[in-house]
Amino acid sequence: MNLQPVLSNFALILFVLMVITGIIWCLDRFVLAKQRRRAADAALREYDARNAKLVAEGIKVDHNGNRAAIEAAHVRQPTWVEYSGSFFPVIAMVFILRSFLWEPFKIPSSSMVPTLLVGDFILVNKYTYGIRLPIINKKIIQINDPQRGDVMVFKYPKDMSQDYIKRVVGVPGDTITYEDKRLTVNGKAVEYTPLDDYLDDQHPVYHKQLEEKLPSPGGFTQHRILNTADRRNFDFPSVEQFPLREACDYTEDKFTCVVPAGQYFMMGDNRDNSADSRYWGFVPDRNIVGKAFVVWMNFGNFKRVGGIH
Repeated sequence: MNLQPVLSNFALILFVLMVITGIIWCLDRFVLAKQRRRAADAALREYDARNAKLVAEGIKVDHNGNRAAIEAAHVRQPTWVEYSGSFFPVIAMVFILRSFLWEPFKIPSSSMVPTLLVGDFILVNKYTYGIRLPIINKKIIQINDPQRGDVMVFKYPKDMSQDYIKRVVGVPGDTITYEDKRLTVNGKAVEYTPLDDYLDDQHPVYHKQLEEKLPSPGGFTQHRILNTADRRNFDFPSVEQFPLREACDYTEDKFTCVVPAGQYFMMGDNRDNSADSRYWGFVPDRNIVGKAFVVWMNFGNFKRVGGIH
């Protein structure tokens, strides 16, 4: 699923605006404001000297009113400086929040149904898997590692300009087998519980719905998945020659992959309608964006607001 950022290239736009307004703010604070102050002081000295001469000649003058107006005229910021200085802290705050804490995305397709629906607006935790430099997405501080069952946003390995969202089903060192639309993790079959059939809102089609219990640290991660009855286990001819494919053994009916170090195996919850690691390979740690944790809005269905499981 190719995610849609709330605004395309927003991080880069914010960064450029922050740099420009920040330079103007610093220039004004440390250079231009001092220049205006010196100009105001010079004008006031000239004004005071002229008034002193007039007073000496017996002419009455208004000291305070005109003096204040002269000072205000000289120290007043130009409009372009005033606006830049006002916007800089706001832009900087938004950039920091979006780059290091939370980033919004919109779900455009159905590969994560029933967990995420088309039109969901989600928030992604940017720091739970480590602190990364914005724009270049380079990790500088390690915090947590992704775990099986996490719903994770990442840069699509074939096109780093695209953000994808899938569920983590395999972490480094795992042996993942997929056969008869069922997962086996490290030799243990994943448990599935049948649920009521799921009606796709986008198409008048019922899908087989199951609860999947992925093993995770301290227990299991439970979530719903969909299978389509008339679809094969997976589309073997669509499997690509992806990097590290030698870690996988494919046949037309099943495959087994040993997840390499620093890599993750991702699958959509709408299993028969998801292009994922089965077809284009592993997701490197360097591609990770963050963990999706909440649906904060769906304008077509307000009941969608809540946590992601």
